[in-house]
Amino acid sequence: MGFEQFLGNERIVTALRGMLARDRVPNAMLFWGPRGIGKYTLALMFAQAANCQRLKDDFCGECEACQKIARLADTKPLIERGLAERGEGADAATIERTPLILESHPDVWAVVPDPVRVKTPVARPVIRMGQLRAVQRAAYFLPEARRRVFILDGADTMRRDYSDIFLKILEEPPPTSTLILLANSAEALQPTIRSRCLQFYFAPVPAPSIEEFLKQRTRHEPPERKLIARLSAGSPGLALEIDLPESQRLRRNVLHFFEAAISGKNYRDVFALTAQIAKKEKESFENILELFYSLLTDLLELSHGPKNFVPRNSDLRRELETLGKKTDLDWIERAVGNLDQLQNRLRRNINRQLALDALAASLRAPLNPPPA
Repeated sequence: MGFEQFLGNERIVTALRGMLARDRVPNAMLFWGPRGIGKYTLALMFAQAANCQRLKDDFCGECEACQKIARLADTKPLIERGLAERGEGADAATIERTPLILESHPDVWAVVPDPVRVKTPVARPVIRMGQLRAVQRAAYFLPEARRRVFILDGADTMRRDYSDIFLKILEEPPPTSTLILLANSAEALQPTIRSRCLQFYFAPVPAPSIEEFLKQRTRHEPPERKLIARLSAGSPGLALEIDLPESQRLRRNVLHFFEAAISGKNYRDVFALTAQIAKKEKESFENILELFYSLLTDLLELSHGPKNFVPRNSDLRRELETLGKKTDLDWIERAVGNLDQLQNRLRRNINRQLALDALAASLRAPLNPPPA
């Protein structure tokens, strides 16, 4: 047990252990990087090490504190329990008065975007005012063990006008508490918050390491492990989640979306695809948008990159090459720019199907199609 179990980003692990060894732990840290890269896992490990009853700069995993904190690793049952206790039909006032806080040890809290309901969760869970106020009050309590640790997963989902609550804690930080903010992008947080946090960027884990990780954890054959390592883009958590047949089906749907949009002829097919992507998939809309970016990146590299380029979506190489013959550099640039605009508007709770319809309408055949 201990930090040696963490895969990748050894420099961050070394830095955290050094802080614990010198008793110079910051009051606020920002862990940012791709989804599934291990931000939450390392934050939880840090919380265990900060309160371990046997070790100072690591965690044993066996003492009472380590075992209690480890229960936060699987957040799903804790979220379901918290929502059930609050009530499926809780109104807005009740949601704020009874914030969703995950706790298995008195000194360690995990705060996650609130899905509001168990049976019919909201489409875009966010961190709420009540959760932030609860952290603000609890941060000043003395710890029962060594240090209070508050892990805010999805910190980039909080409303920007809530940042004042955090600033009150960050400007006068309690010496015995540490806040760890987790986000996919640091830019999604207010500059005033970023400037008061010690930032750590989590870089993608090399593909060979991901393959070895999968060899130890799954029953995938070598070719499957190689493909999953590419599709995961260096994120161990994402690599474990990938269902190859389902992933291929989703990515083919995105390719069909591009093909139908380019033709600009049968919009009935386009509307059917946008309805499927926006409303009927189990995968979150935000994660499906990542597939759009992944396929566009491969399309760009296959069309204008080196001849020996191996696409991330290597199982769809033939389809990508066929699509590449119908597009040019201007079309790809236009597609990425419009996709960026769609993603930025998600914070405003836009109609997702209409947004995809508009994206499709903007992606008709390029003005100067490549020669046959």
